[in-house]
Amino acid sequence: MSSFKKLVATAPCRADLAGGTLDIWPLYLFHPGAVTVNFALSIRTRCEITPAPGSAGRSAGGNIGGNIVLRSLDTGREDRFPSVDALLHARRFRHPLAGFLCRYFLAAPGAPGGGFTLETHSDSPAGAGISGSSALMIATSGALAAWCGLRLGKEQLRVIAQNVEAQLIRVPTGCQDYYPALYGGVNAVVLSPGGIRRAPIDIPFSEIEQRIVLAYTGAPRQSGINNWEVFKAHIGGDKRVFRNFDEIADIAKSMHCALTGQEWDKVAVLIDRDWKLRKTNAPGITTPLIDKLISAAKKNGGLAAKVCGAGGGGCVLFLVAPGSYARVAKALAQNGGQVLPFRVSRQGLSIRRQL
Repeated sequence: MSSFKKLVATAPCRADLAGGTLDIWPLYLFHPGAVTVNFALSIRTRCEITPAPGSAGRSAGGNIGGNIVLRSLDTGREDRFPSVDALLHARRFRHPLAGFLCRYFLAAPGAPGGGFTLETHSDSPAGAGISGSSALMIATSGALAAWCGLRLGKEQLRVIAQNVEAQLIRVPTGCQDYYPALYGGVNAVVLSPGGIRRAPIDIPFSEIEQRIVLAYTGAPRQSGINNWEVFKAHIGGDKRVFRNFDEIADIAKSMHCALTGQEWDKVAVLIDRDWKLRKTNAPGITTPLIDKLISAAKKNGGLAAKVCGAGGGGCVLFLVAPGSYARVAKALAQNGGQVLPFRVSRQGLSIRRQL
């Protein structure tokens, strides 16, 4: 491994258009043709690893260079360990995302034993529902793989990040959030008995950027818990939940086709249909503020809206008529929403070494 002053890895968040929750194994196996549709945002997460003096990012097998520091710049939480061995035997972490991933990567044969500082940051507001945690899992996994000198493919990184996140939140995790973080762009994540694959959707990114407004409404409850309750009901044989997932799968397949064909009138109908269905499934998905913002948007050129992620707060995605972006954004800001400017991220995971 070459010497460097710092490793910097970044990965984008995402906005989901259709098919959420279907991506949790094995739910998609019961709904043939299942797919999720999403796109990467220029709202990014970041992980930096700085070798301790004397370690230069390359010493293996010892504890050269002193302490290991894990720091979240968003929350101010920090862990300190005198050695890799101390970290590997830690029972709890103040920065658990970094701690769990370090515990995985630093236990690998030949992993560096030197000290370092690992710092994380996300441009996403707390609990926004745009997959800030999963994107940060990818950025941190990429940085740690590079620190350890591992040459891992994107699918290998996805599996590691997804499995470690499941350990972290103690409930099953879906796969869709990791693909925009890894690849960027507009994506269909195709879910089948033969495996999972990403199918990029080839449309001009400018079409999405001028037609979709993203607004933050406040932090929701923990999305993993919401998905777990639905998961248990589905696996437990709840026929109503099964029928709802059949409809979610149908909406997602239609969304894939409509977006590929740039049939924006159909996209609007499908977003509206998805929103109505999810409100029926979980009335707590909406709030008075979300209802107020949707009403304000529709009076100013908004065509359809849906929450990102599990809802109950977080971000709401608004599809707007051509030329209405500024008017809708102004109405949302005037009614208590925080508009999040974005572009579709052309790039997924990025790792660079500062020499």
